[in-house]
Amino acid sequence: MSNVMTIDDLVVTPEILACEISRNWMDWDSFRTKWASDRIEVQEYIYATDTTSTTNKQLPWSNKTTIPKLCQIRDNLHANYMAAMFPKRKWMIWEANDRQSNQAEKIEAIESYMGWVADRNEFYDTVSHLVLDYIEGNAFGTVEWVDETVITPEGKEQVGYAGPKVVRINPTDIAFNPTATDFKSAPKIVRSLVSIGEVKEMIERMSKDDSMQEDAEALYSYMKELRGKAMSWPDTDVSKDRIFEIAGFTGFREYLESNTVEVLTFYGDIYDSVNDTLLKNHVIKVVDRHKVLSKRPNPSFFGTAPIFHAGWRQRPDNIWSMGALDNLVGMQYRIDHLENMKADLMDLTTYPVQKIRGYVEDYSWQPMEKIYVGDDGDVELLSPPTQALQVESQIASYEMKMEEMAGSPKEAMGFRTPGEKTMYEVQRLENAASRIFQAKISQFERTMLESLLNAMLELSRRNVDKTTIRVFNQEFKIAIFNDMTAEDITGNGRIKPVAARHFAERAQHIQDLTTFFGSSIGADPEVRVHFSSVEMARLMEDMLDLDQWPGMVEPYIRITERKEATTLQNVQQEQAMNETMTPSGLTEDDYDEDALDNVDTGSMAEGTLPGGA
Repeated sequence: MSNVMTIDDLVVTPEILACEISRNWMDWDSFRTKWASDRIEVQEYIYATDTTSTTNKQLPWSNKTTIPKLCQIRDNLHANYMAAMFPKRKWMIWEANDRQSNQAEKIEAIESYMGWVADRNEFYDTVSHLVLDYIEGNAFGTVEWVDETVITPEGKEQVGYAGPKVVRINPTDIAFNPTATDFKSAPKIVRSLVSIGEVKEMIERMSKDDSMQEDAEALYSYMKELRGKAMSWPDTDVSKDRIFEIAGFTGFREYLESNTVEVLTFYGDIYDSVNDTLLKNHVIKVVDRHKVLSKRPNPSFFGTAPIFHAGWRQRPDNIWSMGALDNLVGMQYRIDHLENMKADLMDLTTYPVQKIRGYVEDYSWQPMEKIYVGDDGDVELLSPPTQALQVESQIASYEMKMEEMAGSPKEAMGFRTPGEKTMYEVQRLENAASRIFQAKISQFERTMLESLLNAMLELSRRNVDKTTIRVFNQEFKIAIFNDMTAEDITGNGRIKPVAARHFAERAQHIQDLTTFFGSSIGADPEVRVHFSSVEMARLMEDMLDLDQWPGMVEPYIRITERKEATTLQNVQQEQAMNETMTPSGLTEDDYDEDALDNVDTGSMAEGTLPGGA
């Protein structure tokens, strides 16, 4: 009799809705098999130390050197993307959609709060990881509310950060229908592995404001009982349905014994066949591939799941995008091929193959070695053609092409193309050469960073009670602390990051203005008379972001300051003149007549004062 345990032996009672979500996960996950294999190959080249860990290991070369060009391009793009998005302290603005939301107090409150939320190391670190995912093809991010306030054993509250947080989703832990119209409307499932204790904590948090408290507690008891039965069962195989094949585990029983719980979180619309209802815009959590942990409408004001996607090179009929490095793998393969071929040929040239003919006594291949040969014996060195060693130019050409195709021109790395150029020509050529780079970083800023910032603001409106934020006052150069409520940060509009989209435009505008006023047309007094000096100063204030220093640009402020300087100078000169004309107060009675009679005339000539003074 076969000793096989079935799922029914474990008293598994699946729910139809949970099994439907699990099957959707498996189907959508299988659609990205090709993408997953390509991603693994790219990452092997990024983190490779030699060719033995890449597809180049098939080459029969004795040298295994890899030139980390893909890794260098990735790091170069990452550094330039981050520098373009966060070039200064203020890189986001609030754009209101109505008059009430466009008031100065409302703008200052929202921008100050979002600046406080984003000015944290955790925010920049998470965005940095999202940028790396974006370069590799697909970045997925969401937001969640965290409260790090701690209550000490003495009952005192230890203040910590309480606010929205950006969370990176590993691209391998999310699945959706890749043929959907767009990612925003596509149903999606996020996979996460947690401990059984974390599931209990989730149930306790959910039961505070959920009518399913009894059902949640019963589910937890069922999960504990199921794991207890699996651990007490003898060592046997388990025949199971395909939906119970948990990735990362050899079997369903091993999964149950691991004290790990897989949670599949579904976002979107799904049909509930048991209740014959269409669940629109719902968030459903499934545990163990067959039980529903929670089911509730999405509380977001946006009406969609707060999960956002940014793809580097988009495909017309597939949401899974192509990365900046995907189609450069072949060129990386070629570079490593040429490098190792050159090294092997160099070894053969330095230590050439020996052709032995006839009788030759044994010898060691070393300098000053004597070789004894017979009458017909001979030793000949076979050197390869030296022309094959001249492959450095080919390698350099491939590396330059890879930089250009990834949208990272040499101008962005600080190298200037050959030839004498004027300042305007350099600016024009640099802007033209970096258009791919500018388009890609603007795309990430629109699709990912802007969406995350607005989701953080929306989450704060729903969860913030009262918080105190730190704001640095540029006028008085001090830090002030403002109390914020949900009403203060509620408005009709959007938060927009503007750094990456405007820094190149501003540089171009400044260059155009400089070139114009330096030309013969701009130098014509009859033309200059039509330009407002005050408005030109305000334009430069906006272009150079001088508004963070209040009073830097004011109409005719230089005349006022010059007047104050002149007045102060006149006062100082008058005071110095009065001090010069004031008598010292000494009289003839202050001098000793006997000392004056005994004064040496030579000493007086040298300037010695009476009395030894």
